[in-house]
Amino acid sequence: MLAIFLKTLPFFALIGLGWAAGRVKFFPAEATAWLTKFVFYFALSAMLFRFAATLPFSDLFDPVFVAAYLSASLTVCLLAFAVARLRALPLEEAAMEAYTAMTGNTGFLGVPMLVVLLGAAAAGPVLMVLCTDMIVFSSILTMVIAAARHGRISLGLLRPLALGLLKNPMITSILAGLTWSVLKIPMPVPLNDFLTLLGAAATPGALFAIGASLADKSAERVRPAVWLSGAKLVLHPLAVAVAALWLFPVDPFAAGVMIAAAALPVAGNVYILSAHYGIARQRVSASILISTAASILTVPVVIAWVTHH
Repeated sequence: MLAIFLKTLPFFALIGLGWAAGRVKFFPAEATAWLTKFVFYFALSAMLFRFAATLPFSDLFDPVFVAAYLSASLTVCLLAFAVARLRALPLEEAAMEAYTAMTGNTGFLGVPMLVVLLGAAAAGPVLMVLCTDMIVFSSILTMVIAAARHGRISLGLLRPLALGLLKNPMITSILAGLTWSVLKIPMPVPLNDFLTLLGAAATPGALFAIGASLADKSAERVRPAVWLSGAKLVLHPLAVAVAALWLFPVDPFAAGVMIAAAALPVAGNVYILSAHYGIARQRVSASILISTAASILTVPVVIAWVTHH
């Protein structure tokens, strides 16, 4: 356990460094925005493309894996939604809380950290989790909010929804890499070296950007944020473990990676969506802050359990 904690500590130390730099205004919000853009559009995209392009297609899409993750995540989603409705929250707020309870920071934290800690073979399962979160659950959230505000889901919503997904560089880089892999195009050495060099900036850049972005987050609306953080850090990996280890015949290593990915704290892009729609911004902000701080202890526990068993 101590060995795993010491292995994860540098990753969280980078987040802490970014938080401190942002907190003392040495790294202002404008700088954080530009660093995030560099990581999002260039470094992380290069890493994702290289992973997808150099892995067999079977490693990047396993229907049993996706079914296990979908069923477990949907269970947590529905539970959080039910709790929110029992608190008499409006439909759109309940949907945002449900989305917060199961959407982890897989892109900026999970991909860099889990591939290093669990090995290169973890890339495929992590990418499947990332794509499922971004394509399936973000689409469900958008449609529920549209239904709550307009009373129906129109076909006109599908086009901007699809365009929004295609404009996401993480989605497009993975799709481009998948195409490269399916066509079995050889990876030229200079291109591979370029992608490796650029992708290497994703890990420190993403972790520093996570911390810096947390510097302006507040811990208001603490009670619901604690519940949502607990759902994300405890209930989500627990539900995924049940689905992947007992309900579906998922490969043991892939199941372990899925559980570790489910244990990640609430993703920063959840706040972007809550701010865009003007829904539960304080709750989501506090959930990101609390879950990220708590994950310093909870994530090593989950990874230690996964690697041991």
